[in-house]
Amino acid sequence: MLFFRSEADLAAWLQTKNYAHGATLTVSQLWELSQRWYQDRMDVEYHGRSMEQVGELFREAGLNSDFWK
Repeated sequence: MLFFRSEADLAAWLQTKNYAHGATLTVSQLWELSQRWYQDRMDVEYHGRSMEQVGELFREAGLNSDFWK
Protein backbone atom coordinates (compact mmCIF):
# COMPACT_ATOMS: atom_id res chain seq x y z
CA MET A 1 0.00 0.00 0.00
CA LEU A 2 1.30 3.38 -0.97
CA PHE A 3 0.02 6.80 0.02
CA PHE A 4 0.05 9.81 -2.30
CA ARG A 5 -0.88 13.43 -1.69
CA SER A 6 -2.80 13.73 -4.94
CA GLU A 7 -3.91 11.95 -8.09
CA ALA A 8 -1.19 13.91 -9.93
CA ASP A 9 1.49 12.50 -7.62
CA LEU A 10 0.11 9.02 -8.16
CA ALA A 11 0.10 9.47 -11.95
CA ALA A 12 3.71 10.69 -11.90
CA TRP A 13 4.81 7.73 -9.78
CA LEU A 14 3.01 5.25 -12.04
CA GLN A 15 4.70 6.77 -15.07
CA THR A 16 8.19 6.56 -13.56
CA LYS A 17 7.63 2.90 -12.66
CA ASN A 18 5.78 2.07 -15.89
CA TYR A 19 2.99 0.52 -13.81
CA ALA A 20 -0.67 0.33 -14.74
CA HIS A 21 -3.19 2.09 -12.50
CA GLY A 22 -4.97 -0.43 -10.29
CA ALA A 23 -7.34 1.03 -7.71
CA THR A 24 -7.21 3.96 -5.36
CA LEU A 25 -8.92 4.51 -2.05
CA THR A 26 -9.68 7.67 -0.18
CA VAL A 27 -8.72 7.82 3.47
CA SER A 28 -12.43 7.46 4.31
CA GLN A 29 -12.74 4.31 2.20
CA LEU A 30 -9.60 2.86 3.75
CA TRP A 31 -10.94 3.55 7.24
CA GLU A 32 -14.29 1.93 6.38
CA LEU A 33 -12.60 -1.16 4.96
CA SER A 34 -10.18 -1.49 7.87
CA GLN A 35 -13.02 -1.28 10.40
CA ARG A 36 -14.82 -4.13 8.66
CA TRP A 37 -11.64 -6.13 7.96
CA TYR A 38 -10.26 -6.12 11.50
CA GLN A 39 -13.42 -6.05 13.62
CA ASP A 40 -13.28 -9.76 14.47
CA ARG A 41 -9.60 -10.61 14.03
CA MET A 42 -9.00 -11.08 17.74
CA ASP A 43 -11.98 -13.39 18.26
CA VAL A 44 -10.99 -16.89 19.34
CA GLU A 45 -13.36 -18.31 16.72
CA TYR A 46 -11.76 -16.36 13.84
CA HIS A 47 -10.35 -18.70 11.18
CA GLY A 48 -9.92 -16.49 8.13
CA ARG A 49 -12.39 -15.59 5.41
CA SER A 50 -13.58 -17.20 2.23
CA MET A 51 -13.30 -15.34 -1.06
CA GLU A 52 -17.06 -14.76 -0.89
CA GLN A 53 -16.73 -13.17 2.54
CA VAL A 54 -13.89 -10.94 1.34
CA GLY A 55 -16.00 -9.88 -1.63
CA GLU A 56 -18.86 -9.01 0.69
CA LEU A 57 -16.55 -6.88 2.86
CA PHE A 58 -15.39 -5.00 -0.23
CA ARG A 59 -18.99 -4.41 -1.36
CA GLU A 60 -20.02 -3.23 2.12
CA ALA A 61 -17.16 -0.72 2.04
CA GLY A 62 -18.34 0.55 -1.36
CA LEU A 63 -15.51 -1.03 -3.35
CA ASN A 64 -17.46 -2.28 -6.34
CA SER A 65 -15.19 -1.82 -9.35
CA ASP A 66 -13.85 -4.77 -11.33
CA PHE A 67 -10.55 -4.41 -9.48
CA TRP A 68 -12.19 -5.60 -6.25
CA LYS A 69 -14.00 -8.59 -7.76
